[in-house]
Amino acid sequence: SEKAKEHEEFEAEIRSNKYWPDMLGPYDFRGEQGIMCVGNAYTICDAVPLSDVESGAAEIDGPFSELRTELGIFHKKMRMRLKLDYRIKDSHKGTSPHPALSLKAMTVCREGHERWPRYDASQTNVDNDATAALFGPPGAAGGLYDPPPVGCDEQASRYMMLDLEGGATVLFPHTIDQDPDAFDGNGWVTSLDWTPGLIRYQVDRKVLGGTKIKGLKTLELSEVQGADADTYRPSDGGADMRQ
Repeated sequence: SEKAKEHEEFEAEIRSNKYWPDMLGPYDFRGEQGIMCVGNAYTICDAVPLSDVESGAAEIDGPFSELRTELGIFHKKMRMRLKLDYRIKDSHKGTSPHPALSLKAMTVCREGHERWPRYDASQTNVDNDATAALFGPPGAAGGLYDPPPVGCDEQASRYMMLDLEGGATVLFPHTIDQDPDAFDGNGWVTSLDWTPGLIRYQVDRKVLGGTKIKGLKTLELSEVQGADADTYRPSDGGADMRQ
């Protein structure tokens, strides 16, 4: 049917989009490109400028017509990745010099290294531990281990939180304002909380506000024994890590 064809074309387009610059070098890991690694977590980013400026690794300031970010955690032979694809809505094009970006697609990748990550009777090379860690009951115990600050109530309304299979929880904005004056220039955060084994991990991708949304403010990784998470859960009401 026509609807099925549109769905297939949409999936093909989303899967074909890249989440990193064409040219990637050592200096790109300094944060301005939105690319960084910390411990066993990482984030990458790519964007398309709103104006008719040639795209490339040097384009770090918006506003943008498209923004794609990825956040991931690697543990032993498993990896969980969250991919977010933002676009300007057609109805918003030309209406503002700093149009908001809206979430177009979210993709969750669950992977096993050299083994199939999910049990299947037809497969002989399957990691059963990975099956439980990646496809077990949804949601991190008690929600995010360390909820990050998300700004005022109005800015907080731009966020959504989802529980994912494998004992994971994610927090991310569904709408990102690119106006430098919006929310007093406060930035944005994307979080992934996952307990693939004895250790519970939470990685927070914190970016700047306004036209600087591509640039990282920090990439923060929390690690705690999963069994002790409730005992040592932060009680600061949501604060940035000390630098």
